[in-house]
Amino acid sequence: MPGKIRIGVGGWTFDPWKGAFYPEGLPARRELEYMASVMSAVEVNGTYYRTQTPDTFSKWHDETPDDFVFALKAPRYATNRRVLAEAGESIRRFLDSGITRLRAKLGPINWQFLPTKTFDPVDFAAFLDLLPAEEDGRPLRHAVELRHPSFAVPEVLELCRARGVAIVCAGDSDYPQIADATAPLVYARIMGTRADHPLGYREADLDRWADRARAWAAGKGRDGLPRLEKPDRKARDVFLFVISGAKERNPLAARALIQRIEGA
Repeated sequence: MPGKIRIGVGGWTFDPWKGAFYPEGLPARRELEYMASVMSAVEVNGTYYRTQTPDTFSKWHDETPDDFVFALKAPRYATNRRVLAEAGESIRRFLDSGITRLRAKLGPINWQFLPTKTFDPVDFAAFLDLLPAEEDGRPLRHAVELRHPSFAVPEVLELCRARGVAIVCAGDSDYPQIADATAPLVYARIMGTRADHPLGYREADLDRWADRARAWAAGKGRDGLPRLEKPDRKARDVFLFVISGAKERNPLAARALIQRIEGA
């Protein structure tokens, strides 16, 4: 059976989206509700910058449909450090902040590294070992966003695959595009939207990303992305977020991708 494809953007609060994506006059307190009625997932940026409260996670859960999912960006304090192996306290503080209040709507956690962070095999392995497989009896799914070219080596794939941690596929960006699958899910962040395209991407590029998402979910077909190893052709759940680029266009691009997936 093919995996499930979920598509969304980063966050739901951005003034230029008012009127362009959100209906005119929609109150700010209903923006998440509206976003969840159009998208199937969202990547939360706020958790990267500050600690949230358990009540906040409960509120997000209650304001969204049953099949909606929140991917969380882990706090920068855990990854923006010289020694990753010393991140245990920051990781625990994040896990204790109430993320499991999202219940079944808790999606993968994105541990994003700075572009200046280079690959140290021992330290990176020690960091991966700090990521728990579950919290409060709920399974956790992890992805690492590796932004330095030194991570684009087979040894990184081995370390992540041994622990079931996904590597974020950074599409249409200057970061290393590591498309190799190392977990039961694919986590993609595409960053190439442009203000001069009404939907952020050209129609052909939207078709291409929709085809890639279907190929990942089905575990077959070609996605045209470079790999360090031969693909294993396993069906996987897919989380695809339209991020950065011309941010004002991102919800329109995500919605166009959803329409292509649903139309297929």
